[in-house]
Amino acid sequence: MPPKSNFATEPEAGVALVIAIYSALKKHSVLPGLVILGDLSIQGNIKAAPLLTAPLQVGMDNGARRAPIPLENKRHFLEVAGDIVERVDPIFFSDPMTAAMKALGMT
Repeated sequence: MPPKSNFATEPEAGVALVIAIYSALKKHSVLPGLVILGDLSIQGNIKAAPLLTAPLQVGMDNGARRAPIPLENKRHFLEVAGDIVERVDPIFFSDPMTAAMKALGMT
C-alpha cells in the first residue's frame, strides 16, 4: 500500500508542468500573478480541477490575479465566493497548448 499523502487531495501539476516547459522552450516568462489549476491524464487530456474555491483563495491571498482554469470547470466557477471572483480573473482553456499560450500572454 502506498504511503498516505498529507494533502487533502492529490496535488495537480500536469498543466503547470506543460506551461513551465513551454515557457522554458520559448524563453518567455509566464504572466505575473498566476495560479494554475488542472491536471492531465496519461493520454494528455485535460482533467477538471476537483476543487476551485480553496486553491483560488490561497492564490488570491498570495497575490494571484489570474487563474488558468480547465473549461470543464466553467460551471463550477459560479460557486466560487464573490470576493475571489472579483479579484482573480479566470482564463479558461480546453487543451494544454492553449493553456500554455494564454499563461505566457501569447493569445
